[in-house]
Amino acid sequence: MTASAPDPSATDPSATGSRATGPADAGPAEPGPADPRAADPRAARTRARLRAALWEECAERPLDEVGVAALVRRAGVGRATFYLHYPDLQALAVDACADVVRDAVEALHAWRGTPDPAAPPPALAAFFAEVGPRAPLYRGLLRPGGGGPLGELLHRELRAYSRRERELAGGPEPALVASAVAAAFGGLLADWVHGLIDASPEQLADRTWRLLISLHRTPLPHTP
Repeated sequence: MTASAPDPSATDPSATGSRATGPADAGPAEPGPADPRAADPRAARTRARLRAALWEECAERPLDEVGVAALVRRAGVGRATFYLHYPDLQALAVDACADVVRDAVEALHAWRGTPDPAAPPPALAAFFAEVGPRAPLYRGLLRPGGGGPLGELLHRELRAYSRRERELAGGPEPALVASAVAAAFGGLLADWVHGLIDASPEQLADRTWRLLISLHRTPLPHTP
């Protein structure tokens, strides 16, 4: 980490000031307001049963070995009902994992005052601890390096939030820094769930926090 003094907007992993809230647009991938199912509690319960059944299936086998027939049996619904809500298993899996995007963004912003590089928010370690047991499903959607459907969703939401907050704070190069933060966090998370990084949740939280702060504090080259 550099020893140079950061500008006022460059002291945290997302240039959010002292707020500790997550983005309003990083929630689960539910049907939009125009979809009548969005306001139907029966549809919400059905989707919840399908998501729960997918978690149970993925606790026993990789996502690419899960079949729709076994899934709907476990959920207690018919195949037609499944396809009424999701076009395929990957869409269901992304929906089931969408909370991890919201949780990741909130964990990175769960701090107040001036962030200390040596003291990551406790919520960040808690986030990694919750991700660990569900790694089998995440591995099917989050490829090493941060690619895959879940990785793309995480990168898009985290980059948008970081850029918006850095712009509000007046930080330099908001698009560049936001992309770096989103790519670094997504890549670290993906490599960890794939076993490419050997670290406990607490150790990973500490290292990730230091890295993201250093991204904001690294002096950027002047462009005329």
